[in-house]
Amino acid sequence: MRPRYADLFNALLDPDPRRADAAFDAVLFDRGEALPDLADLYRDNPREPLLRFYAIQLMGFSEEPAAIPMVIDALDDHDPAVRAEACRALEDLRAKEAIPLLKARTDDLDPEVRRSAREALEALGENPF
Repeated sequence: MRPRYADLFNALLDPDPRRADAAFDAVLFDRGEALPDLADLYRDNPREPLLRFYAIQLMGFSEEPAAIPMVIDALDDHDPAVRAEACRALEDLRAKEAIPLLKARTDDLDPEVRRSAREALEALGENPF
């Protein structure tokens, strides 16, 4: 991971919300440029769901089709907030290839994941039922 992004990712967990928001905005501004580092952030933090959540959220905002396979993998994350964010990110990425996987998430044990999957399907023009 490049040092610039390592510093920004550490700042995402800063207790000062202004510093955390500024770090988020800096990564968001870079969009696709940050994609490899966001993939590292997701992969390298199995015990930190908030960082994985941010990684998936930022991938969704990247507008980069290359993010889709990584976001699809997050549909199986052990944390339900990350799975729900993966559904929303796939919607943001307009990932029609993920429709069958989103349909499978409509049966998730977590109600937020089910709701996010249904909303993503509807936004992608699919009937969630």
